[in-house]
Amino acid sequence: MSDVTVTVRGEHEARVAPERATIRVTVRSEGPERAAVVDTVMRLAEPLRASITERSDAQTVVDWSSKRLSVRAERPWNNEGKRLAPVYYASIDFTATFTEASELSIWVSDISAWDGVEVGWVNWHLTPETRARIEREVAAAAVGVAVTRAEAYAGALGRDSVTPVEIADVGLISNREAQPAAPMLKARGAAFAMADASPGMEYEPEEIVVSATVEGRFIAS
Repeated sequence: MSDVTVTVRGEHEARVAPERATIRVTVRSEGPERAAVVDTVMRLAEPLRASITERSDAQTVVDWSSKRLSVRAERPWNNEGKRLAPVYYASIDFTATFTEASELSIWVSDISAWDGVEVGWVNWHLTPETRARIEREVAAAAVGVAVTRAEAYAGALGRDSVTPVEIADVGLISNREAQPAAPMLKARGAAFAMADASPGMEYEPEEIVVSATVEGRFIAS
């Protein structure tokens, strides 16, 4: 009895609780005088910076940064179609990575009422070490699913064993030119930025889903 080629797909996913939360906060000011606007935004940013560094010292914030001061000017139009005097806008962006959702919630509750403070998106994620480990485990499990399927097909055909010939990410197996390649590993449910809408905030993080899909070709004999 001749050998039979079996081509299968294997999938697996893992759901993991986030370990980190990175938040973006912006301090803004506006007015008719550039110098006054800059002074105001610098003054409003100081207590926010101090609040972040205090939590960094306490190790509830593991990483943070602030961008340089940004200043722009616009000349608005009045209802008679005339250009008015320039209005100046100044802003400073901050990002901070928290280790606990509860600490993030407490901090945002404190700062959200401060003058000039605008709370932006939150990104829930894993540490690089955890993510690398989970990706390895999920990839290995996906290959295991492919092997099990190949063995099931072989058994249905009366074959006793399967020998792997190719294992690849989806779309990369040979002779599949029409199918675009897809990443083997992906995560969803980690970011909470909202396009074309006001930023939404989540302080009860969803699980991060790490998934893998592979294709395998086997010889059943």
